[in-house]
Amino acid sequence: MTDEHPWAVRLAPGAVRALDRLPHKVAAAIAEFITATLPTDPYRMSKPLRHELAGWRVARRGDYRVTFRILDDDHALLIGRVEHRAHIYRPT
Repeated sequence: MTDEHPWAVRLAPGAVRALDRLPHKVAAAIAEFITATLPTDPYRMSKPLRHELAGWRVARRGDYRVTFRILDDDHALLIGRVEHRAHIYRPT
């Protein structure tokens, strides 16, 4: 579902903390992905999660994963977590 207006991006506090803990180059690349690339077409750039993570989607950026919810009513993306692929699916 593409749209002429990109989606707004909101970061949960945990996502902000995760970005702060990453090496600068990695954090910059993920921040660019979250703010510029992902909002253009979040449905195409992600896949839905299942089971206890139903309602969330995941997008890949290198070895890192970004989990988010699409808030259709607000035309916004709520970024929940940013973690290495080995840790993203573990409970918080």
